Amino acid sequence: MASLTELDDDTVRTMSIGAVFSDFVGKINSIDFHRKEDLLVTASEDDSVRFYDIANAKLVKTTYHKKHGADRICFTHHPNSVICSSRYNLESTGESLRYLSMYDNRCLRYFKGHKERVVSLCMSPINDSFMSGSLDHSVRIWDLRVNACQGILRLRGRPTVAYDQQGLVFAVAMEGGAIKLFDSRSYDKGPFDTFLVGGDTAEVCDIKFSNDGKSMLLTTTNNNIYVLDAYGGEKRCGFSLEPSPTANIEATFTPDGQYVVSGSGDGTMHAWSINRRNEFAGGKLEQPHWCGIVLKVGSS
Repeated sequence: MASLTELDDDTVRTMSIGAVFSDFVGKINSIDFHRKEDLLVTASEDDSVRFYDIANAKLVKTTYHKKHGADRICFTHHPNSVICSSRYNLESTGESLRYLSMYDNRCLRYFKGHKERVVSLCMSPINDSFMSGSLDHSVRIWDLRVNACQGILRLRGRPTVAYDQQGLVFAVAMEGGAIKLFDSRSYDKGPFDTFLVGGDTAEVCDIKFSNDGKSMLLTTTNNNIYVLDAYGGEKRCGFSLEPSPTANIEATFTPDGQYVVSGSGDGTMHAWSINRRNEFAGGKLEQPHWCGIVLKVGSS
């Protein structure tokens, strides 16, 4: 793997809109970038799945899924296949997840089990395993090659899941600010570590590991964002954005793990450095260094 170029504030401040896809102007439920190819997939409120070539700024294909809808979505390892969660008919069919081929618009496999909407979905970076977290208070572990669920974790509240970049560890965030770490090869033995993120009673809606595995990024349903030490669980820094009335905010690390980038409820994008920050004092969460970027992404 090629080494990652480290960013600095000046480089981050030069960020600008590189392409605009105007084929759809409604609500997008989720997006995912392929890990290796220059591809983007989206799942939208009109029950569509859209497939983009981001290197050439081109919409490649659109498929519609009126029976089940399109909610959470993620790429598999193959650039033409995705996993998509359903929005409709969960109680009647139990078909909560579908393995889709974008090449010929076929459903390759159904994965039944969840009884409520899937709110978190992620693919293992090393094999055909993937995980889903649902409002039915369960996390299910699957294998693309078989229909049957490979494992299930019963939890409190809304679960959010993520694999680390090596695929050896996965994290589950749950009610009460608890984050449990599992060995992906022996998750049936229970978590090997548990962190408690105190001071915020909101549910975690997204969790990510940095590429170097040293940090975790949590976004809550009230739009607070926290960077944690992935080894000990200590809060490194955190910040908040104005709540969005229509959607939860999702933040991400830059590839070098030195910055956090996030959208916001007013259509702007923000970036922060996580290494030049104020330390925690007396349990009070201080803001990290803001890089001075406010990029309007919702304007025409």
